[in-house]
Amino acid sequence: MKRLLQIEFQKLWLNKLSKFLILSYFFLLTSIALIASIKFDIGPIKFHLAEQGIFNFPYIWHFNTFVASFFKLFLAIIIISMVANEYSNRTLKQNLIDGLSKKEFVYSKFLMVVVFSVLSTIFVFLISLILGLVYSDYTEFGIIFSDLEFILAYFIKHIGFFSFCLFIGMLIKRSAFALGFLVIWNFIEWIIYGLLFWNFGKGSTMPDNILSFFPLRSMSNLIDEPISRLSAVKAVANQVGENLNYDYAVHWYEIAIVTVWSFLFIYGSYKLLLKRDL
Repeated sequence: MKRLLQIEFQKLWLNKLSKFLILSYFFLLTSIALIASIKFDIGPIKFHLAEQGIFNFPYIWHFNTFVASFFKLFLAIIIISMVANEYSNRTLKQNLIDGLSKKEFVYSKFLMVVVFSVLSTIFVFLISLILGLVYSDYTEFGIIFSDLEFILAYFIKHIGFFSFCLFIGMLIKRSAFALGFLVIWNFIEWIIYGLLFWNFGKGSTMPDNILSFFPLRSMSNLIDEPISRLSAVKAVANQVGENLNYDYAVHWYEIAIVTVWSFLFIYGSYKLLLKRDL
């Protein structure tokens, strides 16, 4: 494992684009803290976003993991490029000639998927913990470490998404086309959802139930939007007659679906490599 990681880290270190994207990614994660500085003072109207409770424990675990998830595309580009470069630079063939098996090659890429997911999860956990300790109205030990299932969901979500990117990279072998396929697949899932919604009609839960088994939607379902949980948003909704009492919990079956997809993507990457004549 150590040898495989050393090989992958060396490839990343020699790639200027990868280093830039990694630094940009962690800078953007850090920028979540800048949300606390957003203030509007317009005459008698004074609005400070941090005072709206977004950094209160345990809500902060939900809010920060949801926001941080939008930045994962930076690492997705690295993973797809990492695979595509193996083909374009012929390093894959050279690694196999040097004694690296196809199984070890895919395993080394999966290790990078895990490393990126672990580092991102730890980083978001620390940022959330620091912001919460500074701005939260509730700092009791039991409250601070409740709702940590959102951190687990964040980790599983990134494992699944990066595994999907790895599979696409192995399937298409060109970075631009692979990224394009990722965007197209997202649209395909939305089109299917629209067709199901039109077929079953408004009020039916069937479209959401069916789409929950699709890769990108299942990953998205792990962390629902947190904005409607804010008391200020609920108060406004109640005034206009809307009910925002949704289920925000992280469910075991949602984790199971994404875990299965992760396994299928990694296994599919291995089977693709086995069948290819390099």
